[in-house]
Amino acid sequence: MSDLIPILLITVCAPIWIVFHYIAKIKTSKGLSPEDEQMLSEVWENSRKMQDRIETLERILDSQAPSWRRHS
Repeated sequence: MSDLIPILLITVCAPIWIVFHYIAKIKTSKGLSPEDEQMLSEVWENSRKMQDRIETLERILDSQAPSWRRHS
């Protein structure tokens, strides 16, 4: 009988506590924080700039070395 309480705690209470714990964490962490939004905005802007640079480099290579695409 004395072994029944720890077994019930481990098999029933612990999993229920873990599930409720993570449900509460998920509810509180919905959405992006302002820092995350700022970082995402910066990454988006940097990727757009990088895309523009790559397109410019491709135009330059197309005009100066038309066969460069065949070498890749």
